Amino acid sequence: MPTSTATYSGDLRTQSVHTQSGETYITDAPVDNEGKGAGFSPTDIVATALANCMLTIMGIVSNRKGLEIEGTEAKIDKSMGIEPRRITEIKIDFYFPVNFSNDERKLLEKAAINCPVAKSLSSDLKQNIQFHYPSS
Repeated sequence: MPTSTATYSGDLRTQSVHTQSGETYITDAPVDNEGKGAGFSPTDIVATALANCMLTIMGIVSNRKGLEIEGTEAKIDKSMGIEPRRITEIKIDFYFPVNFSNDERKLLEKAAINCPVAKSLSSDLKQNIQFHYPSS
């Protein structure tokens, strides 16, 4: 069974369906690439998938270690290059709602930077990842 299906809807838009759950999303070409920017672009999804994967893996680690990361927010920015048009940098700032010890921080940060999406992206793509904790 396929993971998902994607259908071109015309007008630079696609619709994707997750096979197991039936959840859907659309993509739309960005304004700077002949689109309307009415939804996530495929490259937006790549950048966001990196943050989602990092949050998920940190969630797995936090569950195992009894840490609470619920409410952690990721702010994601991507930079595009030309010739060829591609993502050149993904910047993610993680904001944790609670403080952690240095050992706990190292554990969470290591989990994030070693997530499957991070390890699947080209080594040419700069991953600029920052972790922010509240002051003690």
